[in-house]
Amino acid sequence: MQDPMLLVVEDDRNLSQLLVFSLERAGYRCQLSESAEDALELLSRKSFDLLLLDVMLPGMNGFELCQKIKQHQLYQELPIIMLTAKGEEIDRVLGFELGIDDYVVKPFSPRELNLRIRAVLKRDRRQSGRVQEVLSAGGIDIDLTRHQVMQDGHELELTLMEFKLLVALIRRQGEAQSRETLLSDVWEFDRSINTRTIDTHITRLRDKLGERGKMIRTLRGIGYKFEETVA
Repeated sequence: MQDPMLLVVEDDRNLSQLLVFSLERAGYRCQLSESAEDALELLSRKSFDLLLLDVMLPGMNGFELCQKIKQHQLYQELPIIMLTAKGEEIDRVLGFELGIDDYVVKPFSPRELNLRIRAVLKRDRRQSGRVQEVLSAGGIDIDLTRHQVMQDGHELELTLMEFKLLVALIRRQGEAQSRETLLSDVWEFDRSINTRTIDTHITRLRDKLGERGKMIRTLRGIGYKFEETVA
């Protein structure tokens, strides 16, 4: 089992480097982000076990980022610990109302933070046991709760749209799916998106799947379908 992957969102470079150093020594893997906007981009491409989130960030602040995450179907179960110099009760209350799991006021010791992370991850593992859902087909395993796709023991780096396309195709494997249906599933009826956009993302998804990309079949004049047996 791999060490937990943490996304650390902190714009103070000195503090973020110390955080990453102490967390990696404690056995975690870390990805660093200096803004909320960059953090959202990382979340669309990779899966994380926990988010360490500073409140005072350039541009979108930590509360706003937390709200966006908790409103998104793919990320809403991601545990969040807020790191902030603000210790007022109103800030703590707002954080918990938005769905954070814990709140650590600066300055804090690495040992205290490690203990809090362990407690949140342990609680999350107990809770996620009830909802963890994995789709498997043709040697591809999709962990929906962690937004993770595994193939031959390796994690595939898919964008959010590629991930959602693959989920839609595998959930209805063997069934013909029109471009319009896939567009509805993935872009949620965004009328500004051309249906041919689906073709571009399917091509990229096939490339990342390698030989298994052939399981995504093109249906002329209709769209696509996923079949485990490659002719």
